[in-house]
Amino acid sequence: MNDFKLVVRNLLGSRSRFALTLVGITLGITSLVVMMSLGAGLRAQIDKQAADLGANLIVTPKGWCAYEQVKVLSGTQLPDAIPAEDLAAIEQLEGIRVLPYLTVGSAIDNEPVPVTGIRMDETVASKRWSLAEGEVPQAEEALEVLAGAAVADSFGLAVGDALTLRGATFTVAGVLEAAGTGDDGVLFIPLAAAQKVYETDGRISFAAVQVDDLDAVDLAAQRITDAANVAVVSDRQLLASVLSVVNTVSTTLRIIAAVAVLTAAFGIVNTMLMATFERRREIGIMKSIGSSNARIFRTFMAEAATYGVVGGLIGLAVGTGVSRLLTPLIAQNEFTAFVGGARVDAVPPLADMALILGGAVVVATLAGVYPAWRAARLTPVEAISYE
Repeated sequence: MNDFKLVVRNLLGSRSRFALTLVGITLGITSLVVMMSLGAGLRAQIDKQAADLGANLIVTPKGWCAYEQVKVLSGTQLPDAIPAEDLAAIEQLEGIRVLPYLTVGSAIDNEPVPVTGIRMDETVASKRWSLAEGEVPQAEEALEVLAGAAVADSFGLAVGDALTLRGATFTVAGVLEAAGTGDDGVLFIPLAAAQKVYETDGRISFAAVQVDDLDAVDLAAQRITDAANVAVVSDRQLLASVLSVVNTVSTTLRIIAAVAVLTAAFGIVNTMLMATFERRREIGIMKSIGSSNARIFRTFMAEAATYGVVGGLIGLAVGTGVSRLLTPLIAQNEFTAFVGGARVDAVPPLADMALILGGAVVVATLAGVYPAWRAARLTPVEAISYE
């Protein structure tokens, strides 16, 4: 009997044990694929959202932490902390264009919905939004709404529908085409109307600044901080800050998944040791008819590696399917809100999937080293005399 047939026969000899051990490695790989998929989707969407913001500098209140900077990209509620006089001072500076944002919130059918006050024409032009229907609100204090594609779809909003925001009745003036960013899930209203209805006394949450001379971005940041009591971060600094938070979360999730894979490896060790114990007589017979220690060792190692190959392939397939289902469902907070409603690929790149499969095979093979060594060192007399 050749080695391949011997490996297959040994693995299928105890099908229940083979299946249970395979489930362990499969679950470990599945969890790793899901965690990597989520991390990859988050990073891709953050990059897209940062690019969509279209700003060279972000003006924020002093003392904001990375968690609050995450909200700049996700569009969720932030405090109105920049007073009108500081905004006016910044807007007087030459060589820059300022887009102020007031991020507040409301609810539709008792479901929370982000609401953002913007200068309509300037923001629509800057972000290059397209309208699916209706028109952009024109009057500064108009009680009108420009709805993102996702929020309009979720609540069945159409042009002419009435919404109550903070006790005031707004009319849906237009619905945006899907942009694949967090903007899809936001209701946009004129900035002046938002400041009036939400009684912010002219304050805003943050401002996006476009610099005419890209070689003078640092100088523009310095001029802004000199003119107003605010903090300024560049788009790259904001992106790095947000990604550092997401990478920390992603790394933690990967460690948890890696622990699951290692736990499965101990299951393989246990299975192979039991196989060694149960097949001592078989090993003795093989040695007595001329099988070498190397062949015994190679056979057991091949069995262990098979667990890694089969479990890894099944884990990749199951993990891919699970990640496609779970990625939109776990977008429930600022860290994962980037994925919700966004058309991002919820599957790791092929290179990462190949790395995962290779890692599964390596871990499973290493788990079989000790059992294979134990099997190979048995003497024929010791093995055959076992009862």
